[in-house]
Amino acid sequence: MFSKFPTLFRISWLADWIVTHRAVTFLILAIWTIAMGLGQYDPTILWPEKTAISPTELDASEDDEFDESLRAKTPNVSPVQIAAGDVIVVAESEQFFTPEGADAIRDAVAALESLDQVQRVLWMDRAPMLNIFGLPEPILPKRNASPALFEAAKERALANPLIGGQLLSPDAKTLLLMVQIDWLFVTDDDDCTVALREAATAALAKHPGVKMTFQVTGEVPIRVSWAASTRENERKYQMIGYSIALIIAYILFRGLSSVVIVALAPCFGVFWTLGLLHYLGFADNPFNSVIVPVLLCMVGFTDGVHMMVQIRRHRAEGMSATDAARLSIREVGLACWLTSLTTAIGFGSLALAHHEIVREFGYCCVIGVVMTFISVVTVIPLACASPLGRNVHSGYGHNLIDKNLSKISVVIEFVLRHYRKVSVAAILVTLALAAMTLQLRPDQRLTSNMSAGSESAMALAHIDKKFGGMETAEVTVQWRKEVAATDGEIGRVVAKVDDLLRSEPLIGNPLSIRSLIDALPGDGDPGTRMSLLELLPPPLKRAYFVPERRVAKVVMRLQDVGIASYGPVFERIEQGLETIRQSHPNFRLELAGSAVSRWKNLYRIVVDLAFSLGTATLIIFAVLTFVYRSLRLGLISMIPNLFPLAMTGFILLVAGKSLEMVSVCAFTVCLGIAVDDTIHFLTRYREELKTAPNGTEAIRRVFVGVGTALVMTTVVLIVGFSTALLSDARDHRIFAAMGILTIGSALFADLVMLPALLQRYAHRKETEDVAEL
Repeated sequence: MFSKFPTLFRISWLADWIVTHRAVTFLILAIWTIAMGLGQYDPTILWPEKTAISPTELDASEDDEFDESLRAKTPNVSPVQIAAGDVIVVAESEQFFTPEGADAIRDAVAALESLDQVQRVLWMDRAPMLNIFGLPEPILPKRNASPALFEAAKERALANPLIGGQLLSPDAKTLLLMVQIDWLFVTDDDDCTVALREAATAALAKHPGVKMTFQVTGEVPIRVSWAASTRENERKYQMIGYSIALIIAYILFRGLSSVVIVALAPCFGVFWTLGLLHYLGFADNPFNSVIVPVLLCMVGFTDGVHMMVQIRRHRAEGMSATDAARLSIREVGLACWLTSLTTAIGFGSLALAHHEIVREFGYCCVIGVVMTFISVVTVIPLACASPLGRNVHSGYGHNLIDKNLSKISVVIEFVLRHYRKVSVAAILVTLALAAMTLQLRPDQRLTSNMSAGSESAMALAHIDKKFGGMETAEVTVQWRKEVAATDGEIGRVVAKVDDLLRSEPLIGNPLSIRSLIDALPGDGDPGTRMSLLELLPPPLKRAYFVPERRVAKVVMRLQDVGIASYGPVFERIEQGLETIRQSHPNFRLELAGSAVSRWKNLYRIVVDLAFSLGTATLIIFAVLTFVYRSLRLGLISMIPNLFPLAMTGFILLVAGKSLEMVSVCAFTVCLGIAVDDTIHFLTRYREELKTAPNGTEAIRRVFVGVGTALVMTTVVLIVGFSTALLSDARDHRIFAAMGILTIGSALFADLVMLPALLQRYAHRKETEDVAEL
């Protein structure tokens, strides 16, 4: 059969060259390994960084009256940002409004501002005044004030729209210190996280009678926490992956030399890949620290297992180490090459996704598969032809799989007796599960890549609970030229928007000119009190009202509960905004913010998944059809390849899980892995048809011949993915769980469904094709 294939498929030539020119191959591998090691240590040694070029800014695409107003010049006034800060120090205490507690929090703020890297701290005592004629007055009274004054200060703070629900929680037990960082003085990640908490805690030590705790979160600490977790997990899970490979190899092969040879290939593949990713600038991708090392270690190990099973068999039959390596490459080389190709196709389809992290992960996986395949086809033949490979057959026939495989032979006999029912059930069940998988709905969270136990994540959860969220979104209110900046209609529209937002439980503490006007002395609706805006300090007013641009804003807080939870909320808000707009035709209302953008783009997760899976499936089908020169076998392979994905999607649906970015990656990656077993089964099936008296006997031989390797590789992959379940990052655990489900389902599909489908649809045609070769 292989004589008709192009020379590209003759992997045996490469193996012969490697075995014959061992010294040259070893030298090349040594140089490459050193280069990749330098990449992990410091890639700039061999790959200097290039200066980034800033992209050219584009003009607005629209040029109507509303958009033109947004480009109007405004006075040079910096608006106050109440909910903005590079770092948020979360202080918790029941004593803020006591003499001792007030002194303690003031000392903590002073300690923060004494740090070189802290530019300023916005907190309750520095909240902007609501009256331009008023003098700045701290919220907290002096230490010698009476308890009644402290109680009155608390009530005044909670009634202030810039403090209550914004900087001070409604129960007055949580206070937010919004820290602005001076980046010129930042030399280490800890300067933006640990140093701030330690400074505040050290100041608190001067007040032993005050119980107060500090945590840091915010945009910068979240990024730092993620990066630190990435670096820590990269090393930890590399070691876990390597250790698992060694332990399982020893249990399965019962021979030290076999263990070392099989484990070396994936270890080198992972090492080379991580070094190359550092050179290419992909090292910071959140999936690379845990998923890529474990994934490649397991993928490389499975190809190595298939090859080593053949080598051990031939060595046990009396062949020399060199001849056994050559012959085994000829027998399983095509299957290994195809598994690497189809796995790379599955991973590579992620490069078509819209999300940058998903695309990068796809690139990284393709690079990893190539590196791992090169490692397998060079390291294993080289090692087996060396003195290390003299005793690779030690323990052959005595491992757990070989000794117990005969006990599950009843499975293949049952399948062959009931192949019609099993084949029909396989097709119908796969289609039904796939249809139900399509019911999965997309979702995204800010803290998906973070450890749930990290300080930043816990502080963020506390802010969600006490303040209605850390992340903000806004409704922009724009009006036409004929509407004056003091027109009461502006106040009435903003009030309606504010009421609309407050009617939603998941929307936290809206803040607008309506809030500011209501806090000023006097009564009446915002529409009749618009002129009072002139009493507000310009930095405060312009945070929510810019008359030159004919824009007002209503800012709201959002919790990190998954953007899908906000889908119905945003839809109701947009419907309500349209109703308001119809009553006020001179106004345009728009829901905006990063969270809103993520919600509007959520459909892309589904599109990315469908497009990636569809593209990968079609390409894999085309490759298998071409390689096996059989449209029939290509179609048959679709069922065992799609069943694992459909089963995994169904379990996610039943478990009430959503379709997230990590799910898109996991589904596509698992397709690339699931097809590997199918390829090994079909390749061996085509070979057995040449000598077997009939197709049924060929399937029996394949089950016995390939079953050992299939069970071994499945065990390796499941145990390998299980290590990622130990990760403290939610995305890593989801990925690992989906991988385990998919790989387990793939073994069932290849040992039960595929034999039945071959027995039902392939025998006559495939026997004729093989007879012609």
